[in-house]
Amino acid sequence: MTSRISPLDLLNNSTKPYINVCAPMVRYSKLPFRELIMNYKVDLTYTPMILAKEFKNSRVARDFEFTTNKNDTPVIIQFASNDNVELLKALEFVVGYVDGVDINCGCPQKWAIHEGIGAHLMEEPEIVRDMIRTIKGSGLNIPTSIKIRIHNDIKKTHEFVKRAEVAGLDFITVHGRTRRAKSSSPVNVMAIKLCKESINIPLIANGDVFSLKDAEKLYEVTKCDGVMSARGLLKNPTLFTGLEYTSWNCIEKFVKLSIAYGTNHFIFHHHLMYMFEDVMSNAERKTFNALTSIPAIIDHLEENYGLQI
Repeated sequence: MTSRISPLDLLNNSTKPYINVCAPMVRYSKLPFRELIMNYKVDLTYTPMILAKEFKNSRVARDFEFTTNKNDTPVIIQFASNDNVELLKALEFVVGYVDGVDINCGCPQKWAIHEGIGAHLMEEPEIVRDMIRTIKGSGLNIPTSIKIRIHNDIKKTHEFVKRAEVAGLDFITVHGRTRRAKSSSPVNVMAIKLCKESINIPLIANGDVFSLKDAEKLYEVTKCDGVMSARGLLKNPTLFTGLEYTSWNCIEKFVKLSIAYGTNHFIFHHHLMYMFEDVMSNAERKTFNALTSIPAIIDHLEENYGLQI
């Protein structure tokens, strides 16, 4: 059986300048994709954001939201919560099957803000502190992190990360945009750099990493301990290897993993739409994007790319 890998060992003892990290992505960073990218120099993966309350209360939710296997390491489970008791009870279901827990303090979606979770927590440092302390005082002995966005006033971000560190946080991920910033707006790299200089725990930098050069540049400016990619890895799961677009070998591996694990049509199709974005012509992409079933997708790949299942 594969031994579990601690994210803290990676962050503190890596022989590389920084580790490569796949972001938690709603719907997308599930088991088949996590297993795929570990073949392409990704060092650490995250589950999608999971609502702690639903996960705690529902066996159906637990079976749907989190699947794993012996090779799924190191993996961080990310929970969205604003209740320390619910968070701890949700975490207790997965202890031994994950290598760390992350509290989502950065989801900018309106529904999350309304529910008092995600980026709303950037205005509630006491709640975040209590959740960190509850996990660290539980005896579960699990590495704990938070993923945040920055405030408009960078001084508030500085205070926020310092308070989280004092509460017992093991490491932190900083996305260099505010909760209201569009994904097309530039990342505030200097804000990430300030956070890194403000704390004595590892920091993972996040935002606009679409190539290996982007990752290297982000590290050079921030001196972070890890570089995280989200949309970049969706489009090109091989980006940390230096390839500029998704190889056919990578796509074929993803198809086989998805079929083996029973990925649903929507997620399967959308992953492939991202991966083929720079590979297909506009005409073929239009045809491919209109396919409505997994068999139709498989037929297309067999006929046009020689896919062998």
